[in-house]
Amino acid sequence: MIEQLRIKNLGVIRDAVLDFSPGLTVLTGETGAGKTMVFRSLHLLFGGKADSALVSTGAEQASVEADVVLPDFLASEVRELGGELDEVGAVIFSRQVNANGRTKSFLGGASVPAGVVGDLGEQLVAVHGQSDQRLLAKPEQQRILLDRYAGTNVSVTLEKYTQLWDEVKEIDRRLSALTTDSAARVQELEHLTKVLAVVEELKPEPGEDNALHDEASRLANSESLHDAVSTAKAALVGDELGNLPASVQAENARKALEHESGSDSALGQLAIRVREIEILISDVSSDLSSYLSQIDSSPSRLAYVESRRAALKQASREFGDVDALLAWVAQNKNRVEELAGGEEVIAELNEKRNLATAKLQEFAAVLTAARVLAAEEFSQAVSGELESLAMAGAFVQFQISQGTLTRNGADTVALGLVSRPGSPWIPIAKGASGGELSRIMLAVEVVLAAADPTNTFVFDEVDAGVGGQAAVEVGRRLARLARNAQVIVVTHLPQVAAFADSHLVISRAPGDEFHSSQVSAVAHQDRVGELSRMLAGLTDSLAGSQLAQELLDLAEQERRHAIG
Repeated sequence: MIEQLRIKNLGVIRDAVLDFSPGLTVLTGETGAGKTMVFRSLHLLFGGKADSALVSTGAEQASVEADVVLPDFLASEVRELGGELDEVGAVIFSRQVNANGRTKSFLGGASVPAGVVGDLGEQLVAVHGQSDQRLLAKPEQQRILLDRYAGTNVSVTLEKYTQLWDEVKEIDRRLSALTTDSAARVQELEHLTKVLAVVEELKPEPGEDNALHDEASRLANSESLHDAVSTAKAALVGDELGNLPASVQAENARKALEHESGSDSALGQLAIRVREIEILISDVSSDLSSYLSQIDSSPSRLAYVESRRAALKQASREFGDVDALLAWVAQNKNRVEELAGGEEVIAELNEKRNLATAKLQEFAAVLTAARVLAAEEFSQAVSGELESLAMAGAFVQFQISQGTLTRNGADTVALGLVSRPGSPWIPIAKGASGGELSRIMLAVEVVLAAADPTNTFVFDEVDAGVGGQAAVEVGRRLARLARNAQVIVVTHLPQVAAFADSHLVISRAPGDEFHSSQVSAVAHQDRVGELSRMLAGLTDSLAGSQLAQELLDLAEQERRHAIG
C-alpha cells in the first residue's frame, strides 16, 4: 500500500505531499490543475518511461518519492538489493529526472536500475491510464491478458514451451550456417582449424601474457631493482659502511622507553609498540633478502620472454588478449566437427529439430486447451461485472484460433464484444465506444484482482466517456474493489468521487509566477462544495449542493450495506 507520495518540480506541481489511506481515494480538480500529473508521477515512480519535459520550468531536477508498505515476500527481495525498510515494513521508492534527461532510481536508499523498480512495481501497483484502454484493443495484449488470468495453468507450460522454442531457433541457426553458404562454411572451418592449431602449439595459460609483461619489465630493469632493494635493506639492517640502521635505532628507542617505564606506565605501552616496529623491520628485511635472491638478470631468459610474448600477441591479435582467445576457443572448438561433418551433422540436426518441433506441438496443444478453458471463465466473470456497470446484456468473449507455431504457442487470441443478446461478435477495438471501453477495462481489472491479487490500483479517468447512471455504477464498483485493495482514481465525475473514502483536490496555487498546483484533502462541507463544483460548475450552488449531498448519502448507504 502507498502511504505517502511526495512530488517536487514535476510539471505544474512544484511541491506536493499526498497522504493515501486504505480504501478508495479520488483526486479531482479543474481541468489543467494537475490531476493527471499526479497519475504520471506514480507511473514514473514504478518504472514508467522518463521524459525531461516533465521537469518544471526553471527547475534542474524533478523528483517523486513514495512510502510503500511491502508484503513479506517482497521485503526480503528489497533487502537483498541493499534497500532499508522501517519497522512496519515500509520502503521508500524514489525516482529523479534531470532537465538533461538523465534519471536515477532508488529503493530504500539504495541506487537500483529503473527496470528493477519496475519489476517490483508490477507486483505491487497496477497503474492504468487512458493509453491502457487502447492497449486492450491490441491482439498481443489480449493474449497476455488471457494468460495472466489463466495463471499457472498457462505459465508453467508456456515457460517450457518458450525454452524449447529457443532451442529450435538455435538449431535453425546452425542448420542455416551449414546449408546456405558452403564457401563461408569452408572459410570458417579453415579459420577455426588455424586458430586451434596455434593454440595447441603454444598452449597458453590464462593471464600468461600479463604475467610475461611483468616479468619482462623486471628482467629489463634488474640492475636498478637490485640497487633499490639493496639500499632499502641496508637502511633497515645495516651495511659495511657502518651507518646506524633502522633496526638498531628502533632497538635503542625501545630500551630507552623501557628504562623509564617504571616512572610512567604509558612509556611501557609505547615501548611495546616500538617492539612491533622492530618485528616489522625484521620481516621486511627478510622479504627484501628473498627478493634479491630471485632477481634474474639472465639475457637468455629475457630473450625467451620477449619471444614468447610476441608469439602470444600474434596469436591473440584478433581477440584482444590471451584470456579472450582461450574463451573463444572454448566456445568454438566443437564447431570444427560440426563444420567438417557435412551431411551427417545436418541429418543429426534435422532429427533433433523434428523431435523438438513435435514436442513444441504437444506443448502448444496443452496451451490451447488451457487458454480455451480460461477464456470461458474470464468471459463469464467480466460479463458479470459489466452487468453491474450499466452494460446489462453485453458480454465479452475471446475467439481462439490455431495457426503456425510462434514463441507464445499456436494460438491467435482476439477479444470481442457482444453488445446485446443476438448481436454479432465484434472485435473490441471496433465494437466498444470510449465509455464502454473504460467500463470493460475496469471490469477486467476487477476480475484480474480476484485471480491475481494486487495491493494497489491506480486509474486515470477510468470513467472517461461515462455519464449518468453508468457513472454511479462505476463509482460503486470502484468502492467495492477498494474493500480488498487500495484504489486511487483520478476522476472528473462527481458520481465517482462521491464513493471515495478519501478525497484530494488538486488546484492552482495562488500568487505563483508560473502555473503550479497544490493538493488539499477535503471533507464534510468542503467536500460537498467540491462535488457541487463538479456538478454545476459552482461551489455555492444550492441545487448542486443538494445533489452532491444526495450522492454522498447514496455512497454512505452502499458503505453501510457492505459492512452489514
